Amino acid sequence: MNLPTKLTLSRIVIVVVGVFEMPTLGPINVAYLVSFILFIIASITDALDGRIARKYNLVTDMGKFLDPVADKLLVNLTLIYLAIPHFKLGNQATIPLFCVIIMIGRDLIIDAFRLAAASKGSILAANIFGKLKTVFQMVAIPMVFLNSWPFAYFDGGWNNYLRICNIAIYLATAMSLLSLIIYLKQNWHILTEEKKK
Repeated sequence: MNLPTKLTLSRIVIVVVGVFEMPTLGPINVAYLVSFILFIIASITDALDGRIARKYNLVTDMGKFLDPVADKLLVNLTLIYLAIPHFKLGNQATIPLFCVIIMIGRDLIIDAFRLAAASKGSILAANIFGKLKTVFQMVAIPMVFLNSWPFAYFDGGWNNYLRICNIAIYLATAMSLLSLIIYLKQNWHILTEEKKK
């Protein structure tokens, strides 16, 4: 097993550990600060594994399979966890459930399109809007982990849905919807064209 694949596997381990340790660490600042750090480390491994694999010609089928799995686990499990209110943690920001449903639903639809394309001998590449969606998510999720810090000094008493970190989540959700619409428009032909010979 080469280094990029090990980095990808480490991302999966970090996600699992991060999700399951969060409720047990006690005070909100410690629990979410540790989770924030784990999320950032996992995100860095995402950037490193692909770069190392391409630079040193270490691309493998296992790496191609595990990389998108690790990416989806990192974002989607974190979104689900942060949508669950933890009443014992006080005024911790949470992600609105409808945002989680839209973002995960978007990924499932696009994955289904890619499977349909693969069955017909086509490969659907990611577009710039999908990459922007990921950037928006990678900015918004850490803001929720940090309970909207440093904006919490003035939005801490606001309704959860109106806090600055959730406005960032709304922007990520809007970008998810936009990228889905553009992706469907660009690739709708996959559902009607014949399988390549």
